[in-house]
Amino acid sequence: MRRNFRGLAVGTVLLAGMAMLGLVGAGWAQAPSEGPYKVLKTAKVGGDGGFDYVYADDAGRRLYVPRTGPTARITVFDLDSLASAGQIANANARGAAVDPKSGHGFASSKPVVMWDTKTLATIKTIDVDGGPDGILFDPFNGRVYVFSHRAPNATVINAADGTIAGTIDLGGAPEQAVTDEKGHIYVDIEDKDNIAVVDAKTMTVTAHYDLAGKCGGPGGLAFDVKNHVLFAACHEPAVMAILSSVDGKIITILPIGNGVDGAVFNPATMEAFSSQRDGTLTVVKENSPTSFAVEQNVKTMQSAKTLTLDGKTNHILLIGAEFGPPPTPAAGERPGRGPMLPDSFTILVVGK
Repeated sequence: MRRNFRGLAVGTVLLAGMAMLGLVGAGWAQAPSEGPYKVLKTAKVGGDGGFDYVYADDAGRRLYVPRTGPTARITVFDLDSLASAGQIANANARGAAVDPKSGHGFASSKPVVMWDTKTLATIKTIDVDGGPDGILFDPFNGRVYVFSHRAPNATVINAADGTIAGTIDLGGAPEQAVTDEKGHIYVDIEDKDNIAVVDAKTMTVTAHYDLAGKCGGPGGLAFDVKNHVLFAACHEPAVMAILSSVDGKIITILPIGNGVDGAVFNPATMEAFSSQRDGTLTVVKENSPTSFAVEQNVKTMQSAKTLTLDGKTNHILLIGAEFGPPPTPAAGERPGRGPMLPDSFTILVVGK
């Protein structure tokens, strides 16, 4: 996930634009903290290694959490109890995805690791170019999309046998992707401030929906498939742009927390969620396809920037850890993040 942004000048311009929309100022600070959602459960599962995406296989009732570093692996938990269910070794991955039909799982690692979801045994590894980061399974034609900030931006894999179907140039650095399961993929392009529209049949980009000047550095993307509404969660400024998936027309823009790195939509509750590094989970209610409002900002955990939806329970699961003081930066450098505290890695469950 991209961390370098274009600086204060861009942020200032975007904030000025937000001020014109009436979203900066008193109204900006009044997003509700009280509401129906709360942290229902925390499980301090510990373990070393970095972390990025988290993935809930709600059909198979498993939670996949890739951990990077010297002991790289994908840790697997029971989705209901959060008890350990095993691990997939030697997978230095950022994310995971599962095809429930074939029973195959895939990691956005280099090489891509493919495993049996029942036994967690590795079936094969798949050599790919680029630097695997985000990942998406599309049931439309049973394919897995592995995304990279450098070319090729997307490698497409047939989930049934792990063969490579092709690659796609998205025109920039992709972050999160969503599918309508009818032949259309939407990918937020973080460094170009747009959303790429992909034809899943031809594996070609058919459009780019421009967000520039309104929603910079999109880091999360959610999708109300039924009503053709996309929710792009952005860094600069910290807002969610809500737009039509048909033509890219922006419907409205709402404030979110700082440091977003993921978003998801729950069709059962008609709510979009965005998770932020500042320890907030923003809940946006879709009252109608043209009416949206920030329903709540749930306090979660500092660093809990990615999320996943359990469609069976309607719970949102996040991951985070505690960090020590950052080292003193060298002259002219920006402050970094301190070391992760041992055994502080935590899974959070948010619900009503």
